[in-house]
Amino acid sequence: MGMTMTEKIVARAAGRSSVTPGENVWVDVDLLMTHDVCGPGTIGVFKKEFGASAKVWDKEKIVLIPDHYIFTADERANRNVDILRDFAHEQEIKYFYDITDKSNFKANPDYKGVCHIALAQEGHTRPGEILFGTDSHTCNAGAFGQFATGIGNTDAAFIMGTGKLLIKVPATMRFILDGEMPSYLTAKDLILQIIGDISVAGANYRTMEFAGEAIAKMTMEERMTLCNMVIEAGGKNGVIAPDQTTFDYVQARTSKPFESVYTDEDAQFYSVRHYDVSKLEPVVAKPHSPDNKDLAKNCRDVKIDRVYIGSCTGGKITDFINAAQVLKGKQVKVPTYIVPATQKVYEDLFTQKYEGQTISEILLQAGCIEPAAPSCAACLGGPKDTFGRMNSAEICVSTTNRNFPGRMGEKTAQIYLASPYTAAASALTGYVTDPRDFLS
Repeated sequence: MGMTMTEKIVARAAGRSSVTPGENVWVDVDLLMTHDVCGPGTIGVFKKEFGASAKVWDKEKIVLIPDHYIFTADERANRNVDILRDFAHEQEIKYFYDITDKSNFKANPDYKGVCHIALAQEGHTRPGEILFGTDSHTCNAGAFGQFATGIGNTDAAFIMGTGKLLIKVPATMRFILDGEMPSYLTAKDLILQIIGDISVAGANYRTMEFAGEAIAKMTMEERMTLCNMVIEAGGKNGVIAPDQTTFDYVQARTSKPFESVYTDEDAQFYSVRHYDVSKLEPVVAKPHSPDNKDLAKNCRDVKIDRVYIGSCTGGKITDFINAAQVLKGKQVKVPTYIVPATQKVYEDLFTQKYEGQTISEILLQAGCIEPAAPSCAACLGGPKDTFGRMNSAEICVSTTNRNFPGRMGEKTAQIYLASPYTAAASALTGYVTDPRDFLS
């Protein structure tokens, strides 16, 4: 009997010829990522269990990325980064993307920004590999045809010491997306549609595998958006078969060899769902759950206070280009926050162009707030001085991934999750707005 892509990756990492869903297997880990929120806890468990003078299993297979609470005066948040720095120096960790001068992040060549996009841009996401990270959106990297998932501090500490982890093989749910993508739809609309259809528990501890002609035509950044949000359906990991688009992206960023695997034709799936993307419309997830789906056009009476374009899900350069397409030559009616995911994205805002103007020029001329320093920022609330943090009972249209009460700060705030097109269109009207009103 054939295997799915995820089963093949897990089997290879377990030194097995085959695995089946539900089996518990030990896997060899290719990469461990942790950041400033979970890194100190992971380091603490590692030292407690392996000894104060213990060495990590492989100093070139651990990536430390401060990204969550960086640009803040909060002493505890700053201490977390110090703990990462001390550990990186003590263990001679090769990939530590440090920030020392927060007043001028551009003067920090090592600082990257949000971990999930930084991992991809720095060549750490490779087909066929196993990546664990102490962040639920680590599944973002499944876009590259690898097994990538979030874990807790204890599991991360065990990997830190041994390079191994015991996992249960997930069953695979397959989503086949065919048809021609309309000009007003993005991967964010597709994943919000799917989560709305299956619910936030619809993929609990299962793989969400995406296939079909619509996927084949997607950029790597759009594929990342799809895989990023499988956790919002309870998924263990998301995965997309690697192709030339994948190889071009990866090989431009790393010379490390990799070996792709593909789902067998006779593989067994937990379920299979088909979508014709040409028939879908722009959607939003209403407060307070990512599966509270509705069509954007049905929410046009919802008056909003602000728009937020950023995060690992919605802060890539393609997301800002999408927003610029809607905003060019027009004026926003509500404060519109621009938070690039990484330093590379920040730089691209000032160099990449749309219709003769840089993206930053278009956004600023439309009245958006000056682009912020790249970080997770208000996507998960953060300290009181976090850029863009929601502090009152405001209503926000956001390109982020979660809209639980308090997710972006104040518990009484309401968040509508949306694509960059929908977010930009909403900024122009001051109401939740279908982007087709502005896109031909």
